[in-house]
Formats: sequence, structure tokens, C-alpha cells
Amino acid sequence: MQSVKQEPIYLPGVENNPQPSHYLNLIRTSESTGRETWNIWYLFAFRPQMTQHLARFTQEVMREPSPLSPGLRELIAAYTSYVNECEFCTKAHVAVAAELLGSEDLVWTALRNLDASSSKEDEKALLRFAGKVTSDLPSITEDDVKSLRALGWNDESIYYTITVCALFNFYNRWITASGVHAVSDEGHRPHGKVLAQKGYDPQLREQHLGSIGESSE
Repeated sequence: MQSVKQEPIYLPGVENNPQPSHYLNLIRTSESTGRETWNIWYLFAFRPQMTQHLARFTQEVMREPSPLSPGLRELIAAYTSYVNECEFCTKAHVAVAAELLGSEDLVWTALRNLDASSSKEDEKALLRFAGKVTSDLPSITEDDVKSLRALGWNDESIYYTITVCALFNFYNRWITASGVHAVSDEGHRPHGKVLAQKGYDPQLREQHLGSIGESSE
């Protein structure tokens, strides 16, 4: 079965040189099953000795114990990506957040019209803070942190908000400047299930690619 062909990234020297790794296995499995190949995998497969640390860091930030639920962390990732206009990361993490929070409409409303969304007011404050960190970093002061504390968020919660936001500011720039394209909506939804269920361990995602769907980072 022929895989769905994605547009090439801007770096053919990277895309044409994936190294042996779980990410190369994801590419080959996708090709053999006819699914869309996620060209972010080429970024990870190009230097797996480097990107394996990024994958582990992402797993730790997004899935290990934290005062913020995995669903809220994914919503912060999607919101940050939306502010940065990174189509791939926005669609990818909307799909994951929707799986974890139980509503795609809730997630998209939070991104497009936060004031009108059904998210809790204290969670809206975290998203606004992440948006400010992303789009107006020089304006951040201690008062921004104090206002979050006044809503009941402790410093650990604020730390995780900043870290998720910073991580996805990295991903948005890494992906967009490299020319990674979003896949179809039909591809993003099954990918969201994989990331929601299996997290960011590429070995687990490789094992479930054939039976459940694709994933991104």
C-alpha cells in the first residue's frame, strides 16, 4: 500500500537522511500501511542521539506528575501554538487536548475566543499568561505571577505553565521554519488518541501506529 505523500520540508538534506531510530521505524511503518507520514519524524530521525533527549524532556513535561492535568498541559500547548500560528502543532495538540478533555469544541473555543469558552476562570488565566509569554515577553513582570497566585495557582503550577509554553515556542519555531506541514484533520484525530494514551515515548507509539493511528512529537 502506498503512503499518503506529504509536501517535502524545506530541508531535503534532513528529510533524505533519517538515521536508524524509532522515528525511522515510524516513517517506514507509515509508508507500509498507507497512512500519512508525519514529516516532523524526519527532524527527530536526522539526529536521534540529540532528539532522544528532546523526546524524554517532552514526556517529562507533558505526562509525568504535575499540579496541571495532562489535558490542561495539552491545552496550553495548543494555545501557545495557536498564538504562534503554527498550524501543525495547533491541530496536533488540539486533537490530543480534545481526547483528554472530552470535547474538541471546548478546545477550539478556548483558542479562538477564550472569554466565551467554558474553561474555568483560573485556567483561562493560565492560558492568557501563556499567550502573553509567547507574544509579549518583555512585558512580563512579577505582577503577572502574583495575579496567578491570587487565583490559587502555586509556584509549581506556574512553573509548569511557563515550561510547557517555552517548550512549544521551541517546537513551533523548529517545525515552522523547517517546513513541517500539517496533515489532514482525519490524520490528526487518530494521532491525538495515540498521544493521549501513550504519551511521547516513540517506542510505544511505534508499537501502536498500525492499530490506532499516527502521532506527532
